[in-house]
Amino acid sequence: MAEAALETAPLPISTVRRGEIVSWSRTLIPTAKDAPTDAEAPSHKLLSRGGYIRRVAAGVYDYLPLAWRVLRKIEQIVREEMNGAGASELLMPALTPIELFAETGRAEAYGPLLFRLEDRHGREAALGPTHEEVITELMRGVVSSYKQLPLNLYQIQTKFRDEFRPRAGLLRCREFIMKDAYSFHMNVEGKGGLNEAYDAMYRAYVNSFTRCGLDFTVVEAESGPIGGSASHEFMVNCESGEDTILRCPATGYAANVEKCEIGERPHSFEGEPTGPLEVVHTPDCPGIEDVSRFLKVKPPNMLKTLVFKRADGAGWVLAVVRGDHDANEGKVKAASGGAGGAVAMADEKEAKAAGFAIGYVSPRAALSVPNTLLLVDPDAAQGMDRAKGKPSFWAAGADRHDHHVKHFNWQREMGAVLKDHHRVRVADIRNAMAGDPSPRAPGAALEAKRGIEVGHIFKLGTKYSDAMGFAILDEKQEKRSVIMGCYGIGVSRTMASCVEMSHDADGIVWPLPIAPFHIIITPMRVEPDAPAMKAACELAGRLAASGFDVLVDDRDERPGVKFKDADLIGIPIRLTLGDKALAEHSVEFKERRDRESKGELVKMDAVVERCLRAAGSVK
Repeated sequence: MAEAALETAPLPISTVRRGEIVSWSRTLIPTAKDAPTDAEAPSHKLLSRGGYIRRVAAGVYDYLPLAWRVLRKIEQIVREEMNGAGASELLMPALTPIELFAETGRAEAYGPLLFRLEDRHGREAALGPTHEEVITELMRGVVSSYKQLPLNLYQIQTKFRDEFRPRAGLLRCREFIMKDAYSFHMNVEGKGGLNEAYDAMYRAYVNSFTRCGLDFTVVEAESGPIGGSASHEFMVNCESGEDTILRCPATGYAANVEKCEIGERPHSFEGEPTGPLEVVHTPDCPGIEDVSRFLKVKPPNMLKTLVFKRADGAGWVLAVVRGDHDANEGKVKAASGGAGGAVAMADEKEAKAAGFAIGYVSPRAALSVPNTLLLVDPDAAQGMDRAKGKPSFWAAGADRHDHHVKHFNWQREMGAVLKDHHRVRVADIRNAMAGDPSPRAPGAALEAKRGIEVGHIFKLGTKYSDAMGFAILDEKQEKRSVIMGCYGIGVSRTMASCVEMSHDADGIVWPLPIAPFHIIITPMRVEPDAPAMKAACELAGRLAASGFDVLVDDRDERPGVKFKDADLIGIPIRLTLGDKALAEHSVEFKERRDRESKGELVKMDAVVERCLRAAGSVK
């Protein structure tokens, strides 16, 4: 699968559809000078001020006419691409019986994020944040043979996630609009397999976000609470983004922090001690920052040792990273896969009972606690400080409560066990950072950028079909669990992310494909018999016939108010009808994205062509 964005031409405005004409006075656009006091994100401020959304409750919003038009356009683009990729639309209920979540264990896994309620008969249900259980229950009831597969089904529906602290308007809310799709297969490879559908969804997502006019990056990602093997996120690039994307400038490889690989890093345990091992009493200092200040040792010179437990109960895994780095649970699992399978962070009480001094664990604990695998990140597996050309100074836990050690030396403290690869391994087990070596291009360094996730695709495998007993007969008449894929787009989140990506000091700057209206006509005089209004009505009709959605600002307001509101709501093209322009049988043409331009006079009979050219449909 090619991971570069596909080049797709936007659908031309003309001949696709007849546009709509709406008068400002006949719709609801309650613009405001000030944003809500709780608004911090640019999208929250501008969508509120522009009369797109209005808060009903914490994390719950009204979508006013302008917002609903944007959402419908995003939905239609997504719908066309999903249908084109072979998916079929359906609609599932928002309310899910809690027993379905219980079958997969997500009733507990989601915890308080599930909004639970009871009906009058005491039956418990939850508002669905996603619909894996519901779609799997549907499919196991109607599909019994491999001949009925593959299938890809999707819906566009309101979801609910009971966020403890909703923030940033539509970016982190409780109620949201989402497109979720689910594919079903008997095989991973080959025709009709999961990989074929996954690639089709990848292309559909690239096409969808390209057609929406978004600047985005596709990144490799962890599957998170959904589960599964492989996944990609689609991230809108913007400085205010809440997620960090790491990218190789030489190859275009991109991944989020949790998934990003790190290139080769030289390492060696060889190196002389920097001094005798010194035990220091460090009362109430279990954290790296606390210990660093107490010992007067910088975090990069600390060894941080985390305790994991093997899922099969066969033992423990110690993950050692530098004090200024964060261990990556997914990488720890992968690195320890050959010795006990999957791992998870150890329960504190259980780990203490086994002999680990949680908060003060050192790599030496691998010698004293039986069945313990030691994983060391290359940056921590350094006996010599290569930059300074002298032995590495390390501080670490002392395996005693309220105690740490200085002058930890790998060779002296660990001895011959370092050569036993069944007990000690050096592996990439930490989160990547900007400046780390690229895993795809020797000599290149990873660069960091910010983004907002608007889409995510997963290879689920048999996680849900196994849990819910969805197995059908294959071509050999043997029962096998159905293989699944899952593909989500945050529709309302896409609208907000676009505003985060595209705005200026005056307001929103919509890409034309998803703008609520393509053109706003602003007559300076709005009396019904005024020449400006007559010209506005005639011009709106011609533009609509060419496929443009047109908003006519027929309010009896001062020109300055109209212009400010037009900039605030972000309509891509503004046509102004004033006395001077009309005297020359012309209209003033101005594009919203061209903030510095004063506009240009365009003859009335050439306006449609000029607008089409601006929309990219006329070369």
